[in-house]
Amino acid sequence: MRVAHSLLAAASDIKLHHSVFALPFALLGACLAAVTSDGVPWGSIALQLALVVACMVAARTAAMLANRIVDAGLDARNARTAGRAIPSGRLSRRAAVGMLVASVVAFQLGTLGFIFAFSNPWPMLLSLPVLLWLVVYPYTKRFTWLCHAWLGASLAMSVPAAALAIRPEAVMLPAVWWLAGMVLLWVTGFDVIYALQDVETDRREGLFSMPARLGVPAALWSSRAMHLLALVCLWKAYFAEPRLGLLFPFAIVLTTVLLLVEHATVQRWGTTRMALTFFTLNGCVSVLLGTAGVVGLSGVMG
Repeated sequence: MRVAHSLLAAASDIKLHHSVFALPFALLGACLAAVTSDGVPWGSIALQLALVVACMVAARTAAMLANRIVDAGLDARNARTAGRAIPSGRLSRRAAVGMLVASVVAFQLGTLGFIFAFSNPWPMLLSLPVLLWLVVYPYTKRFTWLCHAWLGASLAMSVPAAALAIRPEAVMLPAVWWLAGMVLLWVTGFDVIYALQDVETDRREGLFSMPARLGVPAALWSSRAMHLLALVCLWKAYFAEPRLGLLFPFAIVLTTVLLLVEHATVQRWGTTRMALTFFTLNGCVSVLLGTAGVVGLSGVMG
């Protein structure tokens, strides 16, 4: 009963549904890698795609648990986060560390699957550097206001990582890196908006969030600029890989509208509608672009 209680507390705290931000782009990167001029049947990459999803979920779980463990003290002193699982006592540090270790093992086993099933050692060889990058993130806010970009890079690496797992040479495709650039800029931009909730707390704790260090107006303009550049990356990805399909440019246009709504909402209501500006609109962006791209590539893959 205690184990089940701890698992439920951790699951509610790390918000598995937030995987929607990176997972569609990882699948898009994987499908880009699978596309060849002769076409590749979906059935031939089904297991690879399953391993990509399993590795992503395990890596994200490890990253979020590390974040919660490292930041437990800060969370306890922040009224907005004091109810999280560890500071509230619903999850012990020991249990959280155990789950973190289990997530790391699950991730490692997933990367081993690419060796045994597909003779591809790259996911395993790069697994430890990736995990290190992910678990270091909570420390970055203690010394640089570029912590938001560190998070953006953490999600952006899902695109080339998935491509590398499917077909190592595909990591050189320009579209893969334009999409990764888009995710980097998009996530960095909306994480700056998310940090608006904790400006005073961050200043009191000496943390280096962009709104706390640069001021709210400068942070918001930085977020807008990054989202504009993210849209440029999307168009670059489409022109580099037209096989993304006819739906993809329409998805870019709709993404533009969604990002405009996001910034207009923040401008009008501040942080009072964060569920809309952070999760709903950005979740729609990810699902929209991922679905449009995968549907377009599926026509090539047969």
